[in-house]
Amino acid sequence: MKKQLTIALVAHDYRKVDMVEWALFNMEMLSKEKLVCTGTTGSLIEKAFLEHGVKVDITCMNSGPLGGDAEVAALVVRHQIDLAVFLIDDLNAQPHEADIQMLLRQCRVHNVPIACNRYSADLMITSTLWDNEDYTPTVPKYVKFER
Repeated sequence: MKKQLTIALVAHDYRKVDMVEWALFNMEMLSKEKLVCTGTTGSLIEKAFLEHGVKVDITCMNSGPLGGDAEVAALVVRHQIDLAVFLIDDLNAQPHEADIQMLLRQCRVHNVPIACNRYSADLMITSTLWDNEDYTPTVPKYVKFER
């Protein structure tokens, strides 16, 4: 599986501070990968990296409420995302809840690992499977179980 990863980073407004802190903590690893972010999240991460003298390969989509979550979901469907980190604000209602659920669903359907908190994100990006050239994720099987 050894290759440059494409990692989607998405964070709601009240989770953006958390996302920037997480990205800076993992800056060495993330700076070697391609990042796809929703609008504001991407610009904040890019600014934080540049303040530390690190250039990053980052593509910014629209902000979430303007379709950014849907744009990232489309990349998942086209198998262009290897890992997603989506720090969701579970304490406040989101006007684009349908897009949020669509992104989460598409990650599950297309077998894309998605972390919704910093701890799971740390566990996922540090997995040795990313460096294992012999590892290929299995394709999900959507068949009825028969005894």
